Amino acid sequence: QVQLVESGGGLVQAGGSLRLSCAASGRTFSSYAMGWFRQAPGKEREFVSAITWSAGRTYYADSVKGRFTISRDNAKNTVYLQMNSLKPEDTAVYYCAASPNDRGRYIPRKTEYDYWGQGTQVTVSS
Repeated sequence: QVQLVESGGGLVQAGGSLRLSCAASGRTFSSYAMGWFRQAPGKEREFVSAITWSAGRTYYADSVKGRFTISRDNAKNTVYLQMNSLKPEDTAVYYCAASPNDRGRYIPRKTEYDYWGQGTQVTVSS
């Protein structure tokens, strides 16, 4: 089993930046993918970004492409989401998730992720 703990959320003005962290513990494998999803009030949880643990391939939702950067630190078993040029529509609870499936076509599917963190609130003010 994998445990995930997010941190780094907070309140930021539009145009600002935040860096989210997700520390993983427990059983992890090189074939895992780690991703970020977000859920705004009244909306479905949506895919934001993901990275495969072995090859480091990255994936981004169109809405964040060019603004967000996902990265990993293998030594720390930690994945990061650097969020720049934040917009009010980025406001949501951000969840870290881990998937045993790192095939690209399944990366955006939240049903493929077996483990979830508790979430961290990101609020972008206008």
